[in-house]
Amino acid sequence: MDINSETDFLEGQTLLFDKPLYWTSFDLVKKVKNIIRKHYGYKKIKVGHAGTLDPLATGLMIICTGKDTKKMSDLHAFEKEYVTTLRFGETTPSFDLETEVNATFPTSHISRESILDALNHFIGEQDQVPPLFSAKKIDGKRAYEFARKGVERELKPVRIRIYELELINFEMPMATIRIKSGKGTYIRSFARDLGIYLNSGACLAELKRTKIGDFNLTDAFKLSEFEEKIVSLKQI
Repeated sequence: MDINSETDFLEGQTLLFDKPLYWTSFDLVKKVKNIIRKHYGYKKIKVGHAGTLDPLATGLMIICTGKDTKKMSDLHAFEKEYVTTLRFGETTPSFDLETEVNATFPTSHISRESILDALNHFIGEQDQVPPLFSAKKIDGKRAYEFARKGVERELKPVRIRIYELELINFEMPMATIRIKSGKGTYIRSFARDLGIYLNSGACLAELKRTKIGDFNLTDAFKLSEFEEKIVSLKQI
């Protein structure tokens, strides 16, 4: 997605970015906002995102500016595609590598065939319990506030839909899977549930979002590319 000398960020722009590893979604929004304000001299400008990514996830984020921020709820509802690598035989409290391993499980019975069979089970509508390490609210507080204090709380299942699952690679204990899912799906919870279904355990080792609706990661800016583009436009 390109921008040019006539681009008006106040009037509204929908931008695609590749979120760096370890950054929060808010980190990226704040940086984009600062770049625009710095080079255009805006005192105020609305900037927001249409779908959070965890700090340990990378990939496509849609960032809206100005009047386009009104579109964010619609964009958030789009189907999403991810490529994730799972590690079998271990679980963590956060269902990814943000926290330490808290349990280990046998994996010798897991095969490519058993994984393919399990993936078929997860296609379609289902109830999914979100991770406690998430931004879901419990009694007015974010769930992760309880989780990071070691307080056990129960989150209610959410109805989600998984459209496609493709096993890209499998070499024990790792499996790389492409996932196309609907709004509200937690890929970390999918990893937990897949591990349970296979009578073992699993957690996320890597996660990249590759598509949101018809928007594609291949068209996204890296932050450095975005600032370079802005600087070049201001010199015209």
